[in-house]
Amino acid sequence: MNLLDENFPQDQLPLLKEWHVFFRLIGKDIARFGAKDPVIIPLLHRQGGATFFTLDWDFFEAALCHPAYGLVWLDVRADDAAYFVRRFLKHPRFKTQAQRMGIVARAHHEGIDFWQRHRAALQHARWIRTTPQ
Repeated sequence: MNLLDENFPQDQLPLLKEWHVFFRLIGKDIARFGAKDPVIIPLLHRQGGATFFTLDWDFFEAALCHPAYGLVWLDVRADDAAYFVRRFLKHPRFKTQAQRMGIVARAHHEGIDFWQRHRAALQHARWIRTTPQ
């Protein structure tokens, strides 16, 4: 399941739907609107298997790596958010739900920086050219 933070730009949601990227939205589909950041991590533990996309930089912490979820900080302009969600999900390194679990990532224009559970060093993945679908 792809889970979007409540601060995800509303104008980007139709793009994700058009591209058949299925998601649930915090504050609408899950939890109450206005849920504070400390509530998010326990929520992810309960959901199990979620990839959480946010525009909040404070989720980019190695200590948040957990096998029950993946976290992705979209370090991009708000009007590029949907494009980078889609781009991240199509990346060969993060294509499946299993590959995303235990990951805390920063997706930005130059690539993806990420911590992985049981690995101390910050890793980097370059963007792969993909054909639009």
